[in-house]
Amino acid sequence: MGSNMAQLFAEAGIEVSLWDVNGKNVDDALSIICQNATIKNKIHGFKDPKSFVKSLGDEGGRLFIFSIMHGSPADSVLDQIGNQMMKGDIVVDGGNEHYQNSERRNKELMERFGVAYIGMGVSGGYQSARRGPSMSPGGDLAALDRVMPLLRKVAAKGRNGEPCVRKMGPGGAGHYVKMVHNGIEQGMMSALCEAWGILRYNLKMPLDDIGAIFKKWNSEGELRDNFLIDIGVDINTRRHPKDNSKFVLDEVMDKVVQDADDSEGTGPWTVIESSKNHVSIPTISSAQFFRVASGPRGERLTIAQKLLLPQPTPDPSFSDTSDKDAFLEDLRKALYASFLASFVQGLNLIASQSRAANWGVQLSDCIAIWRAGCIIASESIADLLQPVVEAKDKEPRSDAINLLDNDTIAGEFTRTYGSLKRIMMKSTEWDAYVPAMSATLEWIKYCGGDVLPTQFMQAELDYFGAHLYDRWGEDAPTASSGKHHFEWKMA
Repeated sequence: MGSNMAQLFAEAGIEVSLWDVNGKNVDDALSIICQNATIKNKIHGFKDPKSFVKSLGDEGGRLFIFSIMHGSPADSVLDQIGNQMMKGDIVVDGGNEHYQNSERRNKELMERFGVAYIGMGVSGGYQSARRGPSMSPGGDLAALDRVMPLLRKVAAKGRNGEPCVRKMGPGGAGHYVKMVHNGIEQGMMSALCEAWGILRYNLKMPLDDIGAIFKKWNSEGELRDNFLIDIGVDINTRRHPKDNSKFVLDEVMDKVVQDADDSEGTGPWTVIESSKNHVSIPTISSAQFFRVASGPRGERLTIAQKLLLPQPTPDPSFSDTSDKDAFLEDLRKALYASFLASFVQGLNLIASQSRAANWGVQLSDCIAIWRAGCIIASESIADLLQPVVEAKDKEPRSDAINLLDNDTIAGEFTRTYGSLKRIMMKSTEWDAYVPAMSATLEWIKYCGGDVLPTQFMQAELDYFGAHLYDRWGEDAPTASSGKHHFEWKMA
């Protein structure tokens, strides 16, 4: 990421100094950069922090851009170069950092050195880092104003050529938005792999055919211009360079280890933040738990021998083309519903935290920067959400944000509910793995349920804990404590 961004900034006309705590990484980056004649003289590599900082000049106002793993590695780098920084310098932390670390560093750097700190989410992977990422900067507002012209120049370009970068707000707003972006990403990726699993294991489709289905889904309708589906076409159809009869995908094991090895923290953080903010995000959290369970493959195989559950079974009944076409349309709509649910849940969480922290994050800015250069780019969904969130941004601050109460959003879930339900019924029959899509169905049901069985749960809470309840017919629309207790059994 760092070396690719260095090239991106150099192509924008910026003189770049490059340093890494591992000198080999600097050598590797320069070996690639020197092949590009237009920028090789604009990027200079350094093996020690003192010469690196000195190369940026001896006056304040210098710009430091981090592409470092979250937590202690970034703090270690700041310890090594902090005493050489001067008042007026700006640190832009482009790692996937926890927003509370961003806020701590913002305060510490300003108090110790007069250095401004910006926590900036950078999305799109290493390819976008090279060609133009989506960015969500937040932190010191004056520093944001100074760096925005440069960030707009290098950002991915979305609709009408608009740069996919906006000021998110003060404090940790920038990294928080990126954290939730990654949570949305996980919900979408899980739903998509679940749909792929049904096609591959239950319908026994060849990978080329699945690639053709993905290509059609990505070209029209609600899933139009979706990054994850688009790259899915390539993944399904990419044949092995050493044996054209084989597919690269077939050699990929079913382990997701980013969370298990702590190289990526944004997914778990999103789930934790949803609990702290009392925001329901089951599509996202189910995807997170699915990933976690997939990692320790040895443990899974041992448990499989204990449970002896049936494997996903193929269905021989889809011999009639019309039946198969109807099923594929249901699957497409179920996938769309799960994608939309991931967005709605994530935006609800951002809105809740923004209001609690008084950040003033505009949800419309989030959608604007998620149109290109990022993993969750989905043009049709963005077109649907943009006017909805623009209206929400204008509502009084005291109003709770829940996009499900919008007629347009609710209408989409009502329209796709039947498809989602039918896919879940077939998935149960076929023993397919559908954690995120099934969580989406239940979320829609209980978020819009007139009467929930939690009536009984509240009675039990009152029974053993005297937790009070409201009575039917009373005005009790909010999540506030009830007024009544019944002495179910004397202590």
